[in-house]
Formats: sequence, structure tokens, C-alpha cells
Amino acid sequence: MKTDPSVIRIAPVGYVRSQFTEYAPSDEMRERPSEIVVHPDFADGVMGLEAGDRILTLFVLHRAKARGYELRLHPGHNPANPIRGVFATRSQYRPNFIGATVALIQDVVIDEGTGEAIISVTELDAQDGSPVIDIKRHSAGFDGTTG
Repeated sequence: MKTDPSVIRIAPVGYVRSQFTEYAPSDEMRERPSEIVVHPDFADGVMGLEAGDRILTLFVLHRAKARGYELRLHPGHNPANPIRGVFATRSQYRPNFIGATVALIQDVVIDEGTGEAIISVTELDAQDGSPVIDIKRHSAGFDGTTG
């Protein structure tokens, strides 16, 4: 069977559990605790992550898909802001609907009953049920940021 090289398949490694089931401002979401639930098949991958670490979390903006996207928009969807290209914004309405946020780990545990790894975090602006496609340790030097 031939495969299309332009198609990329990505399987979630887990999902987000949070109190936000609908749109909320990112600042509000980042203030509240949430959890990244890592599927049992990937739970060994959390070894070495500890409270106080920062992680880059890549997730699917699954609720934004229904609305679609535009390549030019007002940042913050506020008409008072000058129009910009989507790649110059933090809009959730993007061609591939991928979100990226650096979160602060509060705790990491393995649920003995389910085999899932539960990463309790703050500073994550993902909605409840968002599929998590990757988690990477944040490195201020490598990522070119501080914190």
C-alpha cells in the first residue's frame, strides 16, 4: 500500500483534564490547576519529570476545529487590533490546530489502578479533553527563553 508523504499521522500520548470545557481567556486558564493524563503505553516516558520542572506541552485545539481558521485575523479576535497573519498570533484557530504552552509541574504520579501517569500542572491553557501530542522538558537555554 502506498502512503501519501504529505500526510502526517500523530497519535495522542494523553489528554488534558481541566475545569475548562469551553472558551476562557488564556490568563484565567493558566491560573487554575489542571492535569495531563498520559496513557499507560506512554507512562514510562514521564520518568525524570519532577515538581518544579517546566514542560512544553503540545496539544490539539480540538474544539477550535469546528470553527475553522483564517490566515489573516485581528489578534485576540478584537477588531481594535490591526489585522495580522495567523502565524504572527497566538490564535487557537490555526491550520493544524496545535497549541503549545510551557506549564509548571506541581506533581507527577502513576495511577496504580489505570497505569496512567498524572502530571499535575499550572500555567497550562488547554481545555478539558484536549489531546496531548507531546511533552518536552522546557530548557531556558535551548528554547531561548527564561523561566
